[in-house]
Amino acid sequence: MTMSEAINEARRCLNCARPTCRTGCPIANNIPQFIRALSEGNIGLAYETIAERSNLPAICGRVCPHERQCEAHCVLTKNKHGIEIGSLEMFIADFAHENNLKPLPPSTGKRGKVAVIGSGPAGLACADQLNKAGHSVTVYERADRAGGLLMYGIPNMKLDKHLVERRIKLLEEAGVTFELNSEIGHKISSETLLKQFDAIALCTGSTVPLDLTIPGRELQGIHFAKDYLHSVTKSFLDSSLQDKKAVSAKGKDVIVIGGGDTGTDCVATAIRQGCRSVKQIEI
Repeated sequence: MTMSEAINEARRCLNCARPTCRTGCPIANNIPQFIRALSEGNIGLAYETIAERSNLPAICGRVCPHERQCEAHCVLTKNKHGIEIGSLEMFIADFAHENNLKPLPPSTGKRGKVAVIGSGPAGLACADQLNKAGHSVTVYERADRAGGLLMYGIPNMKLDKHLVERRIKLLEEAGVTFELNSEIGHKISSETLLKQFDAIALCTGSTVPLDLTIPGRELQGIHFAKDYLHSVTKSFLDSSLQDKKAVSAKGKDVIVIGGGDTGTDCVATAIRQGCRSVKQIEI
């Protein structure tokens, strides 16, 4: 999307007296205001408006299900195609990065030391907010790369990992510290954290998958979605898939149980690996 295309798309907004698009946003992003600013060519204000509510605009602009949320609430959808809110958010965030536009700097003077456990989307957002408030923040991640779900749960073709790394780098530049390969309770005790920090924020995701106790579950070739996606992304990042550590669906007939976003990611990954066939089962 070019600047002129983005502005033209923003100008399609009806400037509703009672906009409904914002009600469809889980974080109540001020969509009407940033679209209005963009339509006037004030992309700096548009980015500042988004950054007030969203800690991960470049990522949310790509992976948030806009078509089911904010875009579905756009009144233009009643008669024609609604505003491409996700595309505009992505464009504004990318433009801001390319032109070194940054949200307001952290508050001066550190107020306290806070440990954030988990570097997924919740951990990154929490660390960003705490840092902006003037706290000294250290993020602990048990994996070898920060990002959690964003790094290893979402395939690269859906979310390029340089975008996640870019956001983490910006947090580091703002003063946030990341400790990788640091599983709390194993490498570092909770007692140690309690002594070193004034507060601890738990931002861990669920790594326990839903299993099925059905006949045949013990057979070979059955993988949890998270393990499958993690193995493919890690192998891709570590060696461009040359280490052969990725679970491969090449030449195989694949069945994916579950029709949500994760199931769809598995379907897309299996197809890209060259599976012979794929069937998705939804309850």
